[in-house]
Amino acid sequence: MKHYLSTFVLALLCLSPAQASAADELRPVQAVTPKGQANVYEEYALRFANSEMKRFPEAWQLDHGKRLFFGYAQGVGCCAMLAMWKETGEQRYFDYVEQWADTLISENGEIHLYDMSTYNLDFINSGKVLFPLYHKTGKMKYKKAMDLLIKQLSRQPRTLEGGFWHKLIYQHQMWLDGIYMASPFMAEYGATFDQPKWLDEAVRQIRLCHTYTYDAKTGLYYHAWDESKHQRWANPETGQSPNFWGRSIGWWFMAMVDVLDFLPEDHEGRADILSYIRDLAKALPKYQDKDGLWYQVLDQPEREGNFPEASVTSQLMYAYAKAVNKGYIDKKYRTVAEKAFNGIKEKLLVENPDGTLTLTRCCQVGGLGGHPYRDGSFEYYIGEKMRDNDAKATGPYIMGCLELGQFNN
Repeated sequence: MKHYLSTFVLALLCLSPAQASAADELRPVQAVTPKGQANVYEEYALRFANSEMKRFPEAWQLDHGKRLFFGYAQGVGCCAMLAMWKETGEQRYFDYVEQWADTLISENGEIHLYDMSTYNLDFINSGKVLFPLYHKTGKMKYKKAMDLLIKQLSRQPRTLEGGFWHKLIYQHQMWLDGIYMASPFMAEYGATFDQPKWLDEAVRQIRLCHTYTYDAKTGLYYHAWDESKHQRWANPETGQSPNFWGRSIGWWFMAMVDVLDFLPEDHEGRADILSYIRDLAKALPKYQDKDGLWYQVLDQPEREGNFPEASVTSQLMYAYAKAVNKGYIDKKYRTVAEKAFNGIKEKLLVENPDGTLTLTRCCQVGGLGGHPYRDGSFEYYIGEKMRDNDAKATGPYIMGCLELGQFNN
């Protein structure tokens, strides 16, 4: 990425609101790169990453964080910042992440507020951030923290066939979300530290989740599966949850594409994962609307109350773009990712008076069971809270823009 682009965007973000615009209202974002200069996708990645750092000066604040925490959403946002560091070579992105991790993790590898006894797969996701930090800084505490997370996975409660429970409180349940949280971490750990059993485990979890959440009729995946079939949300015959939640499918698609970064070409599970990716890539465009967006309940875009949602659209944009770049799917699918980028830019992205960018219409949270009970119904999903600049959307957006930028390289 060109240094003049970085200088331009930094200057833009340093303007005062009065200098940037006299308007009080947010305005649709406009491209600022003259034709023939910097890649527009990389430009938006840079502008948005800098916007996140301006509104959240410390990484624990990502996803509107209120306290120092090893949260999975902060992990997603920090993965995006590390991707920016790798793309631009600018140290400030790395420092932003390292300051957070360095504060969180003690010299003996203990993680602030981490509680293994909850067996919560969400805790695993931020472990992905620790690999580049360990490689660059050489701090053993990062390796010790990764070992601690692997220890949790070695003890994780499982279904009868070996599928990880999503959390101890969600007994007998596999969720699509959990595959993203744990499988890429296991695969990278296995590849990095020459422990192939963790590559095998990453594949095992994906295969089991595919077996029990896949719907052949639509080509989509149900949010979760209850082996016991005792949950109120579970289909009494299949144990599947009742709907296709957009973001859960986004997590799933990203997980598979990311796991393949670490799986050797001759690994016996690689062919299965590639087939899952290709089938999903074929199914999803039929649910993408004319603007390029996907919906909160993915298969029912026309149903009253449903709406286009930023996190699923950003996640699928990233997964398609990366899968094309890696050669996992046909190059024709790059238009699906480009359509999503344009839809986000036109319908969900706004420019603030100070020059920062805001990503709107992000689902704050989604789940099943718990207290109060979440039944997985259509009405439940469309009733969840929405907010701007949620890291489950903004992180994939930045990473997706970077992947799209490779199309022109």
